Amino acid sequence: MFDRIARLFTITTKFEAFMVIYGLGLGATERGAHYLRDYPGVGGWMLFAVCPLAVFMAGARILESVERNGQ
Repeated sequence: MFDRIARLFTITTKFEAFMVIYGLGLGATERGAHYLRDYPGVGGWMLFAVCPLAVFMAGARILESVERNGQ
């Protein structure tokens, strides 16, 4: 029974991976917008830039793991 539930949270195709990365990207830009509001100036822009950078790194890792498991 646990295996059937765990399968719901497993990313198996590239399409699923891209949907997860898209959601992460939307959340990161929203967080970056809050940083710009809370920390005006250069500090806010630096924090804003780091948020999507983390999504790029996580997205690369997700896509790499999907491609590796598909072989």
